[in-house]
Amino acid sequence: MDKRIAIVTGASGGIGKEFTKLMLQEEVDEIWAIARNQEKLTALKNEFGDKIVTISKDLMNSTELHSLGEMLEKHKPVIAYLINNAGIARMASYQDFSIEEVENTIRINCSALAVLCSLCIPYMRRGSRILNLSSASSFQPLPYLNLYAATKAFERSYSRSLNVELKGTGITSTAVCPSWVDTDMLLKEYDGKRIKFPGLVTPDRVAITALRDAKRGKDMSVCTLYVKGTHVMAKVLPQKMMMKMWVRKIKKYIPNA
Repeated sequence: MDKRIAIVTGASGGIGKEFTKLMLQEEVDEIWAIARNQEKLTALKNEFGDKIVTISKDLMNSTELHSLGEMLEKHKPVIAYLINNAGIARMASYQDFSIEEVENTIRINCSALAVLCSLCIPYMRRGSRILNLSSASSFQPLPYLNLYAATKAFERSYSRSLNVELKGTGITSTAVCPSWVDTDMLLKEYDGKRIKFPGLVTPDRVAITALRDAKRGKDMSVCTLYVKGTHVMAKVLPQKMMMKMWVRKIKKYIPNA
């Protein structure tokens, strides 16, 4: 009998760790927890037990990314869940990004996600779920968060389109679109000023809602009324107006905005 597995990228902390915890309750034999930091992965295994298979990979590196395909070919599991959570985020002017940082953000947020879907779908069966971590930032262009928002727009569009293409297979693809999530990735202070994040949620709430929505076959998951309201506003208000409203909000944190 083929081994049933869940794959979680960016599994060692934040939303990824919460998804890993939820996978322990699912009918899977192993959880392939993927992240760069082996020390954090070891701590994850120590906390959650032997069902966790730690895989230290840098998904920005094509060779390491493609080696996951070789692992799948070797073990030939049934993939019950693919949760693409790994990502990079930074709020700054385009001038503050190095060329390498631009390339790496696109590699991890866009390329790695799409490649993993292509590698994993052949090992999926009816009832398998793909959850791709997009963001409410995908709803409209966001100056000074432009690179992140643009990559998240790709993720949302790709995930929802993929869900249509998978119709009839019993496999679903869900774009998970939270707003601000209280994780270590979130910058809490800027220049000594405490940053206020409207609609801030905990990572476990995002993961629980996303998994429930994926099981219902939804192509997009939003977990609060705040995000739903943001989505509606992005549909009805001109994008130039939305961008002006955004810049006014962040002006105290980005002096040149």
